[in-house]
Amino acid sequence: MTTYGYARTSTVEQVAGLADQIAKLKDAGCTDQTIYQEQISSVKMADRVEFAKVLAKLSKGDVLVFTSLSRVARSMIHMLEIEAMVAAAGATIRILDMNVDTSTASGRLTFNLFGSIAQFERENMLERQKVGIAAAKAEGKYTGRAPTAQAKAAKVLSLNAKGLSKQDIAKACGIGVASVYRILAGTKSAA
Repeated sequence: MTTYGYARTSTVEQVAGLADQIAKLKDAGCTDQTIYQEQISSVKMADRVEFAKVLAKLSKGDVLVFTSLSRVARSMIHMLEIEAMVAAAGATIRILDMNVDTSTASGRLTFNLFGSIAQFERENMLERQKVGIAAAKAEGKYTGRAPTAQAKAAKVLSLNAKGLSKQDIAKACGIGVASVYRILAGTKSAA
Protein backbone atom coordinates (compact mmCIF):
# COMPACT_ATOMS: atom_id res chain seq x y z
CA MET A 1 0.00 0.00 0.00
CA THR A 2 1.36 3.37 -1.06
CA THR A 3 0.03 6.82 -0.24
CA TYR A 4 0.29 9.04 -3.32
CA GLY A 5 -0.31 12.78 -3.35
CA TYR A 6 -1.27 15.16 -6.10
CA ALA A 7 -0.68 18.92 -5.95
CA ARG A 8 -1.61 21.46 -8.61
CA THR A 9 -1.50 25.20 -9.00
CA SER A 10 -2.78 27.16 -11.96
CA THR A 11 0.20 29.42 -12.52
CA VAL A 12 3.94 29.53 -11.94
CA GLU A 13 3.39 32.53 -9.63
CA GLN A 14 1.54 30.31 -7.13
CA VAL A 15 4.72 28.67 -5.82
CA ALA A 16 3.71 29.28 -2.19
CA GLY A 17 0.41 27.50 -2.78
CA LEU A 18 2.22 24.51 -4.23
CA ALA A 19 4.62 24.37 -1.28
CA ASP A 20 1.67 24.54 1.12
CA GLN A 21 -0.07 21.65 -0.64
CA ILE A 22 3.11 19.55 -0.61
CA ALA A 23 3.58 20.17 3.13
CA LYS A 24 -0.01 19.04 3.80
CA LEU A 25 0.44 15.96 1.60
CA LYS A 26 3.59 15.02 3.53
CA ASP A 27 1.68 15.42 6.81
CA ALA A 28 -0.89 13.01 5.34
CA GLY A 29 1.77 10.32 4.76
CA CYS A 30 3.08 11.09 1.27
CA THR A 31 6.80 11.28 0.51
CA ASP A 32 8.81 13.26 -2.04
CA GLN A 33 8.82 10.14 -4.22
CA THR A 34 5.03 9.68 -4.08
CA ILE A 35 3.94 13.29 -4.60
CA TYR A 36 3.08 14.30 -8.15
CA GLN A 37 2.84 18.00 -8.85
CA GLU A 38 2.23 20.32 -11.74
CA GLN A 39 1.41 23.89 -12.59
CA ILE A 40 -1.42 23.91 -15.11
CA SER A 41 -4.64 25.83 -15.48
CA SER A 42 -7.92 24.13 -14.61
CA VAL A 43 -9.00 25.00 -18.17
CA LYS A 44 -6.35 22.56 -19.43
CA MET A 45 -7.26 19.72 -17.05
CA ALA A 46 -7.09 17.22 -19.91
CA ASP A 47 -3.37 18.01 -20.36
CA ARG A 48 -2.33 17.01 -16.83
CA VAL A 49 0.60 14.68 -17.46
CA GLU A 50 1.55 14.22 -13.80
CA PHE A 51 -2.03 13.45 -12.82
CA ALA A 52 -2.19 10.78 -15.53
CA LYS A 53 1.08 9.32 -14.19
CA VAL A 54 -0.21 9.03 -10.63
CA LEU A 55 -3.48 7.46 -11.81
CA ALA A 56 -1.47 4.89 -13.78
CA LYS A 57 0.61 4.03 -10.67
CA LEU A 58 -2.37 3.20 -8.46
CA SER A 59 -2.96 -0.40 -7.44
CA LYS A 60 -5.01 -2.30 -4.86
CA GLY A 61 -4.80 -0.76 -1.40
CA ASP A 62 -3.17 2.50 -2.49
CA VAL A 63 -4.46 5.89 -1.35
CA LEU A 64 -4.56 9.03 -3.51
CA VAL A 65 -4.53 12.23 -1.45
CA PHE A 66 -5.54 15.76 -2.51
CA THR A 67 -5.53 18.83 -0.34
CA SER A 68 -8.67 20.17 -1.98
CA LEU A 69 -11.30 19.16 -4.54
CA SER A 70 -10.41 22.28 -6.57
CA ARG A 71 -6.86 21.00 -7.08
CA VAL A 72 -8.03 17.89 -8.94
CA ALA A 73 -11.50 18.35 -10.43
CA ARG A 74 -13.54 21.03 -12.16
CA SER A 75 -16.73 19.91 -10.44
CA MET A 76 -18.09 17.22 -8.17
CA ILE A 77 -19.33 15.33 -11.23
CA HIS A 78 -15.76 15.39 -12.60
CA MET A 79 -14.57 14.18 -9.17
CA LEU A 80 -17.00 11.26 -9.35
CA GLU A 81 -15.43 10.24 -12.67
CA ILE A 82 -11.98 10.41 -11.10
CA GLU A 83 -13.14 8.39 -8.08
CA ALA A 84 -14.47 5.69 -10.42
CA MET A 85 -11.03 5.42 -12.08
CA VAL A 86 -9.29 5.26 -8.70
CA ALA A 87 -11.74 2.64 -7.40
CA ALA A 88 -11.24 0.56 -10.57
CA ALA A 89 -7.55 0.38 -9.66
CA GLY A 90 -8.51 -0.84 -6.17
CA ALA A 91 -7.38 2.40 -4.53
CA THR A 92 -9.17 5.01 -2.41
CA ILE A 93 -9.21 8.80 -2.17
CA ARG A 94 -8.61 11.22 0.68
CA ILE A 95 -9.55 14.89 0.28
CA LEU A 96 -7.95 16.72 3.19
CA ASP A 97 -9.95 19.96 3.33
CA MET A 98 -13.26 18.07 3.16
CA ASN A 99 -12.09 15.37 5.60
CA VAL A 100 -13.28 12.71 3.15
CA ASP A 101 -11.72 9.26 3.01
CA THR A 102 -13.38 6.82 0.61
CA SER A 103 -11.79 3.86 2.42
CA THR A 104 -14.31 4.30 5.26
CA ALA A 105 -18.08 3.86 5.23
CA SER A 106 -18.68 7.41 6.47
CA GLY A 107 -16.19 8.79 3.93
CA ARG A 108 -17.93 6.99 1.06
CA LEU A 109 -21.30 8.24 2.36
CA THR A 110 -20.05 11.83 2.51
CA PHE A 111 -18.46 11.54 -0.93
CA ASN A 112 -21.64 10.06 -2.42
CA LEU A 113 -23.79 12.75 -0.76
CA PHE A 114 -21.66 15.44 -2.40
CA GLY A 115 -21.99 13.56 -5.68
CA SER A 116 -25.77 13.33 -5.32
CA ILE A 117 -26.02 17.04 -4.62
CA ALA A 118 -23.86 17.79 -7.66
CA GLN A 119 -26.03 15.54 -9.83
CA PHE A 120 -29.18 17.24 -8.48
CA GLU A 121 -27.73 20.66 -9.32
CA ARG A 122 -26.75 19.48 -12.80
CA GLU A 123 -30.24 18.13 -13.51
CA ASN A 124 -31.84 21.35 -12.25
CA MET A 125 -29.54 23.39 -14.49
CA LEU A 126 -30.43 21.25 -17.50
CA GLU A 127 -34.13 21.62 -16.76
CA ARG A 128 -33.80 25.41 -16.54
CA GLN A 129 -31.84 25.33 -19.79
CA LYS A 130 -34.63 23.36 -21.53
CA VAL A 131 -37.22 25.87 -20.32
CA GLY A 132 -35.10 28.76 -21.54
CA ILE A 133 -34.54 27.16 -24.94
CA ALA A 134 -38.25 26.43 -25.32
CA ALA A 135 -39.09 30.06 -24.49
CA ALA A 136 -36.46 31.34 -26.94
CA LYS A 137 -37.78 29.02 -29.68
CA ALA A 138 -41.33 30.23 -29.06
CA GLU A 139 -40.10 33.80 -29.56
CA GLY A 140 -38.11 32.82 -32.67
CA LYS A 141 -34.82 33.77 -31.01
CA TYR A 142 -33.23 30.32 -30.72
CA THR A 143 -31.09 29.08 -33.58
CA GLY A 144 -29.11 26.40 -31.76
CA ARG A 145 -25.40 25.86 -31.48
CA ALA A 146 -23.32 26.11 -34.62
CA PRO A 147 -21.78 22.75 -35.51
CA THR A 148 -18.13 22.78 -34.57
CA ALA A 149 -16.54 19.56 -35.79
CA GLN A 150 -18.43 19.37 -39.08
CA ALA A 151 -17.29 22.91 -39.88
CA LYS A 152 -13.74 21.54 -39.84
CA ALA A 153 -14.48 18.59 -42.12
CA ALA A 154 -12.37 19.94 -45.00
CA LYS A 155 -9.33 20.30 -42.74
CA VAL A 156 -9.90 16.81 -41.28
CA LEU A 157 -10.06 15.30 -44.78
CA SER A 158 -6.95 17.22 -45.87
CA LEU A 159 -4.91 16.07 -42.85
CA ASN A 160 -6.17 12.49 -43.28
CA ALA A 161 -5.04 12.56 -46.92
CA LYS A 162 -1.57 13.58 -45.69
CA GLY A 163 -1.46 10.41 -43.55
CA LEU A 164 -1.78 11.92 -40.06
CA SER A 165 -3.15 9.70 -37.30
CA LYS A 166 -6.71 10.26 -36.06
CA GLN A 167 -5.33 11.57 -32.75
CA ASP A 168 -3.01 14.05 -34.49
CA ILE A 169 -5.86 15.23 -36.72
CA ALA A 170 -8.10 15.76 -33.68
CA LYS A 171 -5.39 17.73 -31.89
CA ALA A 172 -4.60 19.87 -34.95
CA CYS A 173 -8.29 20.67 -35.49
CA GLY A 174 -9.20 21.14 -31.84
CA ILE A 175 -11.91 18.47 -31.95
CA GLY A 176 -12.40 15.04 -30.42
CA VAL A 177 -11.08 11.85 -31.98
CA ALA A 178 -14.65 10.55 -32.21
CA SER A 179 -15.53 13.58 -34.36
CA VAL A 180 -12.66 12.75 -36.70
CA TYR A 181 -13.97 9.20 -37.10
CA ARG A 182 -17.53 10.52 -37.73
CA ILE A 183 -16.34 12.95 -40.39
CA LEU A 184 -14.26 10.27 -42.13
CA ALA A 185 -17.10 7.72 -41.91
CA GLY A 186 -19.53 10.30 -43.30
CA THR A 187 -17.40 10.94 -46.36
CA LYS A 188 -17.03 7.18 -47.03
CA SER A 189 -20.80 6.62 -46.90
CA ALA A 190 -21.40 9.66 -49.12
CA ALA A 191 -19.01 8.32 -51.76
